[in-house]
Order: sequence, then C-alpha cells, then structure tokens
Amino acid sequence: MKEKAFRYLLLLLAAYWLTSGCAKINSPSGGPRDREIPVITESNPLNGTVNFRGKEISISFNEFVVLDKISEKFMVSPPMKLKPRVFTRGKDVRIQFDEAMRDSTTYTFYFQDAIRDLNEGNAINNYQFVVSTGPVIDSLSVTGNVAGSVNLDPPENTLMLLYSQMADSFVVRHLPDYITRAEMNGEFRIDNVRPGQYRLYALKDADNSKNYNNRDEEFGFYPEPIEITPEKNYLPVKKDTAEVKASEADIKAARLTVRESARSGSSGSGTRTAAGGAAEKPQVKPPVKGEYQLLLFQAEKKNHYLTSSKRPLSYQMIYTLSLPPEKYKFSFRIPEVDEDKYYLERTRNMDTITVWITDSTVYNKPQLSTIVEFPFTDSLGITELKTDTIVMRYLAPRAPRTKVIRRTPYKVNYGLRSGQTRPDIIIKFTAPAPFGETDTSRIRLFETVKSEMMKIPYSLRKDSVNSCIYYMDADLQAGKSYLFIADSAAFKSIYGNFTDSTGIKFSLMTPESFGKLTLDIKNHSGGRIIQLLDKSEKVVREKYMEEDGLLEFTLLEKGTYRIRVIFDLDGNRRWTTGDFNTHMQPEPSSYYPKEIEVKENWELEQDWDIGEKNVKDAKLLNIKSSGRR
Repeated sequence: MKEKAFRYLLLLLAAYWLTSGCAKINSPSGGPRDREIPVITESNPLNGTVNFRGKEISISFNEFVVLDKISEKFMVSPPMKLKPRVFTRGKDVRIQFDEAMRDSTTYTFYFQDAIRDLNEGNAINNYQFVVSTGPVIDSLSVTGNVAGSVNLDPPENTLMLLYSQMADSFVVRHLPDYITRAEMNGEFRIDNVRPGQYRLYALKDADNSKNYNNRDEEFGFYPEPIEITPEKNYLPVKKDTAEVKASEADIKAARLTVRESARSGSSGSGTRTAAGGAAEKPQVKPPVKGEYQLLLFQAEKKNHYLTSSKRPLSYQMIYTLSLPPEKYKFSFRIPEVDEDKYYLERTRNMDTITVWITDSTVYNKPQLSTIVEFPFTDSLGITELKTDTIVMRYLAPRAPRTKVIRRTPYKVNYGLRSGQTRPDIIIKFTAPAPFGETDTSRIRLFETVKSEMMKIPYSLRKDSVNSCIYYMDADLQAGKSYLFIADSAAFKSIYGNFTDSTGIKFSLMTPESFGKLTLDIKNHSGGRIIQLLDKSEKVVREKYMEEDGLLEFTLLEKGTYRIRVIFDLDGNRRWTTGDFNTHMQPEPSSYYPKEIEVKENWELEQDWDIGEKNVKDAKLLNIKSSGRR
C-alpha cells in the first residue's frame, strides 16, 4: 500500500513539472541592440560659460550613465594641483573642485570616451566641457602629430604639454599651461588656448606627474618656440558629440541620427560593444597632418649603478651594470677564497660580468658573501666607485627519491637541425657551462652521397669572449648533404660533465630557393643604416652605406618585408637617441613606402629616394632635427 502511494506521488510531481515547464512564459530574445549614446538634457553651468565662480559642474543625461576608467581618461587643461573629483549620481555626471581656479583662465575638461550608458556601454567620444573664469573663452587651437622614433608608429597614452615659460626646467618641475592626450593615430589638438609664445612637448607619463622628471620616460620636444596667433591657429571649436537638447523631440531626433549612422556602417560618436557587453576594438582613423610634429624618444641612460645580481647555478654568479663601466673598473672577490678558485668573464660591451667558481668546496656552499666594486652615480650626478657586500644564495633543487644516482649530462646545443638549412649557416656550439676538454677524435663531419660518406676536414675555435661557445669551420657546399656526429664524451665541461652521443643529418639549400633584392638608394649625403624588416618589423638584415648607390640583400627567404633607413648623422654607425638637455633630436628614420614581396629564385630591383626623412605609410612627419649637423 505504501509503495502504491509513493508511485502516485511521483506521478503527481512529474505531471506538475511538465505542465509548469510548458506553461512558462520566457522573455523575448533577439531584436536590435540599443546603440544609442547618452544625450545631454541640461548642464549647470552651460558648456561655454564665462565668469565661472562655482565649485561644481553638473551634466544631466536622458538615461543612467557610468564612468569608464575615469581616473585614466579624465583630464583638465590647464591641470590643477588637486585633481577634481568626478562621479555619477543617477543620470548626472558631477565635477567637484578642491582648489580655486585661476582668474581669467579657460578650463577644458576632457572625458574622452569615459561617459557611457549604464545598460549597453555606448560611449560619447571626445566629450569636452569648457568654462572660463574670465569674460571670454580662449578659442585658439594647437594641432599636430606625434610618433615613436625609429618605427614612426603612433604611441599609446601620450600627453601633449604646452608651456608659456620658455625655460627647459619648467617641463621638469611645473605643471603645463595646457594639456591634452594624443589620439590613437598620433593626432593631437589642444583647444581653448590664448595667444602667445609656447614650448610644445610630448610625454608618456609613467608616474602621472605630468612632468618630464625621469629619463626613462619617453619624451619629445618641438625644437623651437611656437607662436599661437588668431591668424594661424584659429580652428572651429569641436562640436560636442552629445549636445544639450531641451525637448524630448530633439532627443528623439538625436537618437534617429545615431540609428542612421549605424545603418550606414559609420561608427558615429559612440563606441560600440559586442553582444556580450565587451567593447569592440575601435577603428583607428587615418591621421591628418597637423601644424607641429614631434618624435618620442627615451634618453640614453647616464647613471651608473648595479642593476642586478643573481646566482642561477651553484658555480655561476652574474652581475649586471646599468652601463658599461668605461673608465671605471668593476672588481670582485670572495673573502678568504683564493682568486685562482674562480674567474670572471665580461660581455663584449662590458656591462655583464659572469663569475665561474671552479672549486667545489666553494660553490657547494649555499651562501657566499661577495665584495664588488662598481661605478655608481649619486643624486648630484657624480660618479664614483662604490664598494658593496652582496650575499649570493643558491637553493639546490630537491633530489628525486631514488637509489639510482643519475649522471648529469653536459647538454651542448650544436646549432644544427635535421633537414634543410641555409647555405650561409654558421655552426655554433653553445653550452650551459664553460667548455673544458674537447676530444676531436670523437667529432666527425661527413658529406653523404647516396649510401657513401666522405669525411670532411673541420676546425674548432673558441669564442674570444664567452667560454661557453665554440665555432665549427668547414667548407660546406650549397645543395649537398652532410652528417655531423659527436660521440659520447666528445665535449667535457670544466666541472667534469660530458656530452651524450648525437648525430644530425642536414643539407644546405641552393641559392635558387631564395630571392634577391637590389636597392638603388639616392638623394642623401652621409652615412645611413639600411635595415630589412620582417612583417613584425624585426630586423632581419642590416647594412651600412657611406654614400648613394646599389645595395644587395641576397639569400632572402620568400615572404613580405619592409625596408627602413636610419640616417647616421653623428657617424657612429648606430641609431642615436635624443637628449633634451642638449636639445638634440633623435636621429631620423624613414621607410620604403610599400611592402616588398620576395619570391623564390626571383630577383627584384627597386629605386629608393631617401631625401625625405621620417616618412612611413603616410607623409605626415617632417621633424626638425635641430642640434645635429
């Protein structure tokens, strides 16, 4: 009886679940997504108010709004020492001031695309609010372009600073008179500027100080004072992307305009979001050439100091300097350890020092106290030798729980891979520890023809600086096949480890597998560096030219390339960055205007007039290079 009652109860529950599921009314899905940007209904005071003396600005919208990354995007020009507080209250955006405004000054509040509607995140682009504490709104504008030096790409998050004071120290210690942020395409426009003479700077502000107070920051400067006059610098005021609309009919008309632009494929003034709410990547419009052009650069380091010290292996310690020591000396010692129990190696530019400890009673200690002497620049800019005691620790990895003690092999990278390789290959052996004994009787190189093998003579030579590198020299021919064999214990490290046996079959490709590019370079007197770049602008090849003429790049793999020239104005055969202290601009560069397609067994000849500097895809940058001959 109980079992029948239980079954009946189950049937009732199942019937209820089915009927409630069938009768459930779901909310409709699909349909057009709201792409309408918020519309301003009123503001207090009005945008463009003069003789403003208030402590707050309130901007009202027709819907609830949010502020996206407001601390990053909001900006005041001229900047205030105490940044205004910006927040939302319902459908309002409010700006509150914690310091008094300057007299007779036009203030511009930049929001970029920070103001968005609550539901869909549709943004108002480039919104500005302007008030003046004087009787007039300053109406002049400064326009231009900023790009990174060498690659000439538009930089991200770059501030443009305008100073009425001519002294260089002002950009280091004082806030600018006017400020804006460059757009993603490198364009900039500083609005509401009064007539006068100014200094113009660009800055990637790492510490949010709005000053160039760190040589590690990217910086650019226009080489001459600029004159702002009504005749030269008057531009129509940018129309707000969200105007004040007094009536509901006008608000509907504004919405209709946004819908029309969405149908026509235009992005309108709002930043669209994907269905899931994530913002789509904004389209970067082609730049328009402005009045002034600047190049960003990072100044050369001048301060000496010890950058890092580490002990990656028990017997290896590495010290890195910020700069090559030049006339100064780096010295090292381990107290109470004889100098013949270790030795030092320096990189070619002398800024990295590796210590190899050769005595196991020393390197088996988990902690070693070392005394180093290195050049150090103090806060006054004076460089002297500094002595420091540095404790170097090494924590050995935990040994596996096994009774079998395995030998640690000496793993050498022979710089060869099976299969086809380039005919101009340089065979380079690289090891994790210095080479010790080498048994050439265990190292053989053969040319293979079908089933036959012919032994080929070779020679080994050590790198002049790095004891972990060997080179193999042999007369290898394009189109032929080879076999490299290194038997067990062919190479030993100075610590007694030895290599396992290995064999690598490889063949050299023929020149017909590659392309050739010949450039006829003209219209520049003086040295220049010609760089061949891949699609990611990584340098593939580099050659130096003293004068105009033909330049060949041979054995090029098929693919797409770009070509860049760096004008070596100081003759040091490398690119030289700028220096604001000496008013030196970075050395200019230019690109061949098109990508170049290289094919197998194909020769390509191109004429290249490099007379115009700082040109990439569009001829926008004509940077003045004052201070260089």
